[in-house]
Parts: sequence; structure tokens; C-alpha cells
Amino acid sequence: MTTVNYKPDPKKIVQLTEEQEAKLEALTDEEIDYSDIPELDDDFWENVTPVTPDLTQPVTLRVKQSVLQYFQASGKKGYQSRMNAVLESYVRTQKKLEQNQQNP
Repeated sequence: MTTVNYKPDPKKIVQLTEEQEAKLEALTDEEIDYSDIPELDDDFWENVTPVTPDLTQPVTLRVKQSVLQYFQASGKKGYQSRMNAVLESYVRTQKKLEQNQQNP
């Protein structure tokens, strides 16, 4: 089974109008159309590999003011998540490099 990771472009976030938001809020569970989502049958569950989420841990971290300002410039909301994404990417890259050095 192939896993596809999709990360939307934060610069192209689609904003709902107030009218669209009101329509969504007014929907009951029974009114939501799930027809484009396939049922999860027994075959699906036989091939599932449970994954424990990598939980976040609150920390106090000192960063340069210029770094903080850069991440906050694209929006105060979510800047910590963006910083975490950069750190995660760095860790993944380092792990791959280490693995390649161990298995040339």
C-alpha cells in the first residue's frame, strides 16, 4: 500500500465566504454527502498497520529574533507549526544521511 503525503500550499489557502461557512455549520451529520468516500471493508482492515502519532511536547526554545520574525511574517497563527515542520524535515534528512553512511 502506498501512502501519499499532501501538504497544501499555505499561500493558496482557500477561504470560505461567510455564507459558505454558515451553510456548513447548519448541516447535520445526516446531510453530509459521503458518497465519494469508499467504505472500509475487511480487506482494508486486514492490511492496516497501526501508527502511533508523534506527539508534540511543549518546550522553551531560544531562537534568534530574525528567525522568529521570519516565521511570524507569514502569519502569527501557525508559526510554531511551520518551525516544527522545518525541524522535522531536517531530522528526516539527517536520518537518511546516517542510514546511507551505515549502508553504502
